[in-house]
Amino acid sequence: MRAARITTLDGPSSVLVTDVEEPDGAGDRVVIDVHAAGVTFPDVLQTRGLYQYRPELPFVPGTEVAGIVRSAPSGAPVRVGDRVAAFPGLGGFAETVAVPGDAVFGIPDTLSFAAAAALPMNYLTVHFALTRRGGLREGETVLVHGAGGGVGTAAVQLASALGARIIAVTSSPEKAETARGAGAHHVVSPGDFRADVLELTGGAGVDVVVDPVGGDRFTDSLRCLAPEGRLLVIGFTAGEIPTVKVNRLLLNNISVVGVGWGAFWARRPDYLRRQWAELRPLVEDGVLDPPIGATYPLDDVATALSELDTRSAKGKIVLTLR
Repeated sequence: MRAARITTLDGPSSVLVTDVEEPDGAGDRVVIDVHAAGVTFPDVLQTRGLYQYRPELPFVPGTEVAGIVRSAPSGAPVRVGDRVAAFPGLGGFAETVAVPGDAVFGIPDTLSFAAAAALPMNYLTVHFALTRRGGLREGETVLVHGAGGGVGTAAVQLASALGARIIAVTSSPEKAETARGAGAHHVVSPGDFRADVLELTGGAGVDVVVDPVGGDRFTDSLRCLAPEGRLLVIGFTAGEIPTVKVNRLLLNNISVVGVGWGAFWARRPDYLRRQWAELRPLVEDGVLDPPIGATYPLDDVATALSELDTRSAKGKIVLTLR
C-alpha cells in the first residue's frame, strides 16, 4: 500500500510517499480502508521530532482517519463494510490502517469521509476539555484562541452547542469568517484581545479560556478570566511554553487546567466510546460539522503539513486517499 513516511526529522518537506506493507488485523484490531485522514499539529511537530511521542524512524504519521471496515474481530463494535471514523494514534497517512476496536466509531451515512476524518482528534479533545476538565455550564462565556483552525473551530462549535457564548480570537479576516461560520458570537484580533474581551463582557471577563496556542497570550488570557474562571491548556502552537506566577491564581480564585486527553483515555479505553456516544447525536443533527479548509491528495502531504506549519490553515486540513 501507499503511505506517507517520516524518514528524517527535517520538517514537513522531508515527508515522503512510498510503498509499505499493509497492517494486519491481529488481536482486537479493526482493519480500515482509509478514504480520508485528518492533518493535525502534532503531525507537524513529529516531522521535527518535537512532539512528546517520538516513534523510531521511519514511521507513518497520522492520528485520525475515516473509511470503510475491511475486517473486524468477533465482538468488535463495527462490522465489515461499515463507514467509520477512527483514532489510530499513528499510521493514519496510509491507504489501510489497523486500529483497536475501542478507537473505531460508526458514522452517519450523511457524513462525508473528509468531515469524519476531522472529528476524532479535535472534537474528542475539546469535548474532554470543556465537559470534564473545564466543567462548562450553559450560559457561560468562552474565549477561544486559534479559533480559525481545527482545534479552535471544534471548540467553538461544541461550546456553542453546550449553550455557551463564544468570543473567538483569530489572526486574519479569513479566519474570522471561519470562526463565525463555526458559531462564534464575537471575533477579536490577538493584538489587544484582552481589552476587547473586557469591553464585550462589561468588564466581567470570561468563564473559560480554550488555549491551544500558548506563547505570549497566556498572561493576558489569565487577566481575562472572571472569578472562578478556568484556563484550559490544550497545546502550544505558538512554540513557546508559557509559565504562570501562581499569585495570579489567588487574586480571583482562577484555575489553570491541563488538558491531556490522550494520557487520560490511555488508562480508560472505554472513555472514547462514551465520548462518541455523546457527540454522535450532535453530528447527526449537523450541529457539529467540521469546517474543511482544504483537502490534498496523499502525494501532496508535505504541502498539507506546511499549511499548518505556517499557520495559514483555515478550518481543518484533510488528506484524501481514495
